Amino acid sequence: MSAAITSGSVSSGSAKAGPARAGAAGGPRIKPGRIVYHVLVFAFALVMLYPIAWMVFSSFKPTNTVFSTAGRLIPTEWTLDNYVNGFKGFEEGIPFYRYIGNSLFIAVTATVGTVFSSAIVAYALSRLHFKGRKVLFTAMMVSMMLPAQVLMVPQYLWYQKLGWTDSYLPLIVPYCFAIQGFFIYLMMNFIEGIPRSLDEAAQIDGCSYYGIFARVIFPLLTPALVTGCIFSFMWRWDDFLGALLYVSDSAKLPVALALKMFADPSSSSDYGAMFAMASVSILPSVLIFLFFQKYLVEGVSTSGLKG
Repeated sequence: MSAAITSGSVSSGSAKAGPARAGAAGGPRIKPGRIVYHVLVFAFALVMLYPIAWMVFSSFKPTNTVFSTAGRLIPTEWTLDNYVNGFKGFEEGIPFYRYIGNSLFIAVTATVGTVFSSAIVAYALSRLHFKGRKVLFTAMMVSMMLPAQVLMVPQYLWYQKLGWTDSYLPLIVPYCFAIQGFFIYLMMNFIEGIPRSLDEAAQIDGCSYYGIFARVIFPLLTPALVTGCIFSFMWRWDDFLGALLYVSDSAKLPVALALKMFADPSSSSDYGAMFAMASVSILPSVLIFLFFQKYLVEGVSTSGLKG
């Protein structure tokens, strides 16, 4: 009888394993829609990345052949002279890494001020109840809808009267007082995902509003803070118009404006050096995005706490 049971279990096991092996051998069916989707995504990515690839490869071409061989992506003659000439700078005595340092100073300082001040304002609007809170929130949302060009002239006149022109103050100070509603709104959504029971527990332990922000909210805001740092750094790093308005001293120029100086319509232009330095200037943004991509996705999704 035991032999019969054993043979029966073996046969049933074989029957169950048979379809599994058949399914594994056949493999999952690939839907035509997924193939079309991946082909379209790849084609779109290729269209987006081709100009960057063309710029990088053109930086290795001799300057006099950059546009004569524009239809050819891979250089027929490779050279590093563009990088050598580019790092010398367009003005004697001012190497190009000086402009990279200027941009790093502006971007890092403005980013730290933007993220920290936005976190404080977001905490106040999300957790504290005070008179005029809804008015301030509405004003913040309306400020996100105003084009920057509308504020350009009054801001310039204001900074000129303050004596801030030809300095980095207009490029740094305004962003240290939470004037960008995007970052405030981003962090408010993330704070809403943090349970209020944590605030109540901290209050029972004797924490004030400042203690709750410093010990509870701020550490849990890491994904949103990193997301804000990425966006703010890239926006300040690529700020061409702000530097064009407020910075006139050639030694103080950031990278975005310094690249333009390689192209002089009134005389010869060194496009090879310009493409070489442009390739170098995109490295900080690319590296920051690659290293902090995980936090960027988590911060944008505003998932908050789980479990």
